[in-house]
Amino acid sequence: MAEATISGATHPILENDYASEWMGIEVLALSDGHATIRMTLRQEMLNGFGMAHGGMIFAFADSAFALACNPATPAPGEENNITVAAGVDINFLKPAYRGQVVTAIANRRSTVGRSGLYDIQIFAADPTQQPAATPGELIAEFRGRSRTISKK
Repeated sequence: MAEATISGATHPILENDYASEWMGIEVLALSDGHATIRMTLRQEMLNGFGMAHGGMIFAFADSAFALACNPATPAPGEENNITVAAGVDINFLKPAYRGQVVTAIANRRSTVGRSGLYDIQIFAADPTQQPAATPGELIAEFRGRSRTISKK
């Protein structure tokens, strides 16, 4: 089970999220419609060119998207709802490499009824050259379209 925490609280969607656990995702910030996460790129996350596999960057951004879409504490009457991806697009701008720390910053742009629109920016930084407060260079932009549905 993933144990990513924010101020001692675990987000419920991470409890059985084995993909996010395997990726080593750390939750840095969470609020309504926002999530900031990070992870370090490992060897098994690289493609044959020695750079981060696009699927790893996509999955990382998708985890930030899910955290931004779903409140850590649902409002009364919303406990049986979940918000899922209805569609996504990603644009890869620069490569990232083993040992770099990647940070995803997800923000809700709009919600109308059960549909939402989210932008996620993904940054990569060399931990030995970047100040801790800087997420690094922008390497990808992910746009997610969400839909709130009933849990099964």
